[in-house]
Amino acid sequence: MLAKVMTCAIVGLEGAIVEVETDISPGLPSFTIVGLPDTAVQEAKERVRAAIRNSGCTFPMKRIVVNLAPADLKKAGPAYDLPIALGILLSSEQVSADLSKTILLGELSLDGGLRHTNGVLPMVALAHGQGFSNIIVPEADVKEASLIEGTKIVPFNSLAQLVSYLHGEIPAPEYKAEKVEEYEAQLSPATDLAYIKGQEHAKRALEVAAAGGHNLIMMGPPGSGKTLLARALPSIMSPMTNEEALEVTKIYSVAGLLPSDTPLIRQRPFRAPHYTISDAGLVGGGHMPRPGEISLSHRGVLFLDELPEFGHNLLETLRQPLEDKVITISRAHGSVIFPANFMLVGAMNPCPCGYYGDPVRQCTCPPGVISRYQRRISGPFIDRVDIFIEVPHIDYEKLADDRLGEKSERAQARVVASRARQFERFRGTKLTANAEMTPSEVREFCQVEESAQSLLKAAMKQLYLSARAFHRILKLARTIADLDNGGIIKAHHLAEAIQYRPRTTL
Repeated sequence: MLAKVMTCAIVGLEGAIVEVETDISPGLPSFTIVGLPDTAVQEAKERVRAAIRNSGCTFPMKRIVVNLAPADLKKAGPAYDLPIALGILLSSEQVSADLSKTILLGELSLDGGLRHTNGVLPMVALAHGQGFSNIIVPEADVKEASLIEGTKIVPFNSLAQLVSYLHGEIPAPEYKAEKVEEYEAQLSPATDLAYIKGQEHAKRALEVAAAGGHNLIMMGPPGSGKTLLARALPSIMSPMTNEEALEVTKIYSVAGLLPSDTPLIRQRPFRAPHYTISDAGLVGGGHMPRPGEISLSHRGVLFLDELPEFGHNLLETLRQPLEDKVITISRAHGSVIFPANFMLVGAMNPCPCGYYGDPVRQCTCPPGVISRYQRRISGPFIDRVDIFIEVPHIDYEKLADDRLGEKSERAQARVVASRARQFERFRGTKLTANAEMTPSEVREFCQVEESAQSLLKAAMKQLYLSARAFHRILKLARTIADLDNGGIIKAHHLAEAIQYRPRTTL
């Protein structure tokens, strides 16, 4: 007898409907799975066999063929366990039910229990969009699955419980669906700006960067507070919207990094990979492409400490996602697109010893070594960074001062107000921050008063700015004006934006 049930596959960050066809015919006992399954799907044969037996059902000793259609789509992961097992029970007539409008998701344990499955959120979103009325998921994933409003989720903790439900012996398990708005943001472990001594210029740069979503690089001697400043950045960033929270949660769900007690991520991501990371680890990749660190920091911060140590080639791979806000990964069987709309924050020393240009400690690096070290970061890469600041050595008087600086919550209030102005400005578009503006939006929204035109012209000539840098200065000035409650960009807004450019190309 032939039986058909429906499930989902993950392609990049999106789902794809998969039809699981099961046929049982007379012959020597065998169990074959076709339809481009990977090793995890092939191993489902042993999990399904044990789960069916340990759930009080009979595993048919006949010729079993399972086809995963479409056959040209690569199938990966253990999420096919439950649909395969139920297909066998339907085909062997141990269960009778109409599941044409039902999606089944879940990994089986040997005792028949249903385990957590990665990527539930995007798969449920696809099933809901395709008009499926019931979605069966493991009980451990019910909160994540219920984030898609208007979807009927039916959670089970075991194959035996599902079989009893299909036999009409028990009612459908109940659960409390929580809306996205009901999940509060997790408490941020970020450092408060009030505890960072001195560095007022750097704190101002962090505020401007957070307000407009601008990229930032800090350069200074060891121990000047660059890493501490970077880790304080999330404390002043605006809270994520519901749409942004769902975007980030989808990425972490597919990557298998969604905490079991956190079905929805409301805190902006902060990722700080080590400089020994591989290309695939940073931008994503693998035989079955997975999101890398730049996608895991989507709508948040990607912090690269010891920036020159990441290597020239690794940094050059960031140029395209910094510009396009997405990363395309191509493999022989197709291409996937991952979102990569992140704020880049880099920290670096001016030379290998770290004290080039320091007024207190003498640099021990030869001039050639300093030049080669700084050339590890190319001009085109620097051109894609809006803010470049120097973080100097902190004096003893400032470190010993018991007074606290301005708290992060006050700076965050100004950032939130600035983002609200940007939200109104970009209403009806896909833009969310000033840093995302294209030249057409820059021309429309970055109007400069006449007295500031000469300042901009002089900066273009003296700093040899490219067209990209010209537009980035205007976008940065637009953010500074938003923080100042201003409409048109004035001369002092433009002057502050210009002084954030590097004086010379590294």
